[in-house]
Amino acid sequence: MIFLSDKLWFPPVETASPEGIVAFGGDLSIERLLLAYNSGIFPWYNQGEPIIWYCPKQRMVLFPEELKVSKSTKQLLRKAIFKVTYNQDFEAVIRQCKSISRKGQSGTWITDEMEQAYIHLHKLGHAESVEVWLNDELVGGLYGVDLGSVFCGESMFSKVSNASKIAFTYLVKKKKEENCRIIDCQVYNDHLSSLGAKEIPRTEFLKYL
Repeated sequence: MIFLSDKLWFPPVETASPEGIVAFGGDLSIERLLLAYNSGIFPWYNQGEPIIWYCPKQRMVLFPEELKVSKSTKQLLRKAIFKVTYNQDFEAVIRQCKSISRKGQSGTWITDEMEQAYIHLHKLGHAESVEVWLNDELVGGLYGVDLGSVFCGESMFSKVSNASKIAFTYLVKKKKEENCRIIDCQVYNDHLSSLGAKEIPRTEFLKYL
């Protein structure tokens, strides 16, 4: 179990625990966050805990060309019921991701410290958001860290049905146009699997970085 000091470094990801934990502690400075993401590592912890840094052995990813868009989502896109914007209200998106109630979860892993850190990343051009609007109300969206050839998705939210799917579909289309090779979804979940994401070995994922 490795606890980080003020020194800017991470142990090799191959030393991660079976759960994917690389290290504890450190801080959420811009320099450390960028080093982490470029090393395949991301923070994930709850309020009151030390920062926990992960790099799981199996990584959930989406190759943009493998996105699965359902018939219902295609119909919504054609009808243009929602307005979709990019980087228009990053702070509102992360606040909604932080506060929205989620099935099976009693709280959020987006701490106050993490919220401010990613807002700072956004202001420096390293974090981006997608916003989905319905009648001028923000009803869905997502945010993540952009590394060029890799986009690291962090969180998404939806206040009405399909809003997060619209946001994700828009993101993948945009990133494909920008020659992004892979969308990092971090860990497995059924929702992302239904959209075409799959697990690949950590060693393969690191090659894209």
